[in-house]
Amino acid sequence: MREAGVAFMQKQQEIEANGLMELSIGMMDSGVGGLTVAKAVMRQLPHEPLIYFGDTARCPYGPRPPEEVRRYAWEVIHFLQEFSLKMLVIACNTVTATMLTEVRKTLPIPVIGVITPGVRAALRQTKTGRIGVIGTQGTISSGAYEQQLLRLNPNLHVASLACPSFVPLVEEGRYRAPEAEDIVRETLRPLMEEQLDTLILGCTHYPLLAPIIQKVMGEGVTLISSAEETAKEVDSYLRTYRLLHPSTLGPAPRQIYVSGDPEQFRRIASDWFGREFPVTGIQWPQVG
Repeated sequence: MREAGVAFMQKQQEIEANGLMELSIGMMDSGVGGLTVAKAVMRQLPHEPLIYFGDTARCPYGPRPPEEVRRYAWEVIHFLQEFSLKMLVIACNTVTATMLTEVRKTLPIPVIGVITPGVRAALRQTKTGRIGVIGTQGTISSGAYEQQLLRLNPNLHVASLACPSFVPLVEEGRYRAPEAEDIVRETLRPLMEEQLDTLILGCTHYPLLAPIIQKVMGEGVTLISSAEETAKEVDSYLRTYRLLHPSTLGPAPRQIYVSGDPEQFRRIASDWFGREFPVTGIQWPQVG
């Protein structure tokens, strides 16, 4: 037993000397939106190493055909597989809706998406059974949220709406710009008469617009972000299977990679987290 402990310590020192942790949480998104999930995971699990990839050069994924989403997502996943991962979090609703089952069947590690956690939170929250879902064109067209909600409660009234203008607002750093409220208000107009009491933000970019969405929809509508629920699911899984990272090893390293402009991403990440994070841009093999 003592020899095994010494061997573990030696191995850990070797890993730390190389600036790596043996097992990390991998996280992917089409852009900056997944940072809302990353922030929740980092708050819930401050000692867990995390490697994030935002495919900003090819964002948004929402308007793209499913096969193109699959191709791009697999390229990102293969990049993340170059690291030693113990879990993959698909922090993108479009990818979750398009290929979560496919990825789970293919990878030898657990894979968590962001749709089911959001559905569970909405069902716990609603009092009237009138739930709205907003997301990208790809997520809404898939019907993933509506199908899960109605499977669990067939008596719900579910109103879904694609909001294609929201992701560009966030990716371009305009989520606090003067025109943002006008865009959000005009986009959400079809939902204003639905008498909703709960609205699922079915895209991880949307929490950055949450203050405006809340203002437009009114205080009587509870906004549901899957970020916190996803973090709870990650925590639960790691604890159940004893995969939590030892807290005695000090602050966990976090690595962020993007396929587009790292400076733009860094500015948004710093604003969202309230502190600076190093962001590494990589040369992606194909953009478009």
